[in-house]
Amino acid sequence: MIIVMKPNAAEASINAVVSFVQEKGLQTHLSKGDEVTIIGVIGNKSKLGDEALLRFPEVAKLVPVTESYKLANKQFHPDPSTVKVGNTEIGPNNLTIMAGPCAVETNDQLMVIAKAVKEAGATILRGGAYKPRTSPYSFQGLEEDGLKYMQEAGQATGLATICEVVSLDAINAAVKYVDMIQIGARNMQNFYLLKEAGKSGLPVLLKRGLCATIDEWLNAAEYIIAEGNPNVVLCERGIRTYETATRNTLDLSAVPVLREKTHLPIIVDPSHSTGNYLYVPPMAKAAVACNADGLMIEVHNDPAHALSDGPQSLTFDNFSKLTKELRPFTQIVGRKF
Repeated sequence: MIIVMKPNAAEASINAVVSFVQEKGLQTHLSKGDEVTIIGVIGNKSKLGDEALLRFPEVAKLVPVTESYKLANKQFHPDPSTVKVGNTEIGPNNLTIMAGPCAVETNDQLMVIAKAVKEAGATILRGGAYKPRTSPYSFQGLEEDGLKYMQEAGQATGLATICEVVSLDAINAAVKYVDMIQIGARNMQNFYLLKEAGKSGLPVLLKRGLCATIDEWLNAAEYIIAEGNPNVVLCERGIRTYETATRNTLDLSAVPVLREKTHLPIIVDPSHSTGNYLYVPPMAKAAVACNADGLMIEVHNDPAHALSDGPQSLTFDNFSKLTKELRPFTQIVGRKF
């Protein structure tokens, strides 16, 4: 449940309620607005008793939280969160673009791509060093060498960096080189990996599972936040439906639904969802119009010869054209880009 304090409640009154709750063995999460403070309570609330809480003079009301996810819940944290990644931020005031190759192939290749995407307006360089592929014979990534190349490209361009992790070993390697880690769709409900990501100290991008409901997705985010890491960003990347014209079905309705349910930032991946570079620009514009906080777009210097996901990757020219075309959409929703 959440405890709503009266407007402009005194700090001493807030602390008294927090102490009372914690003495009963429950956890608290404080969210302070301009006038009203909300105290989120996690644990067995029957240990408290509503009457005992309402005896505190500056407690306004008690509100039950029925969803199983608490820390990710907008009721616990009414204001939208901003997540800092390297020298940039993902949140309500700007449009963040993550761009780069699906898989890091060589140091030279990544450096060329990093410079091109930065020039076009990206602030985060994406690149896969660990690639969970459908076929065991497909390119699996350069692993730690790829992470080193990410670090070098980030340092050379000033871009923040993000890379997917698939195991505890990958997390332990990634924390040495990149600014953000990604949990891919296939691992959204790998609860052990989610916990370890929460312990990593790095911000986490959590992609929606191929067949996951929004509540399942938010519960996965809860695993990360419950480990003491509030810096979680959600990524809609399409879900599996009966439709075969696109790689997946991009569920843009998830963006407004999430706005009602969570304070976490939301980005959209039009590359993996459509699987076709021709469809990336219109879906990217639609995502911005839906008020997403950012985009993840695959960009490659030579898509026809990419080792992973070439058909959905934009060329440098196409990416630059897209970022220019996005500007009117960002102005409509009041975001900086």
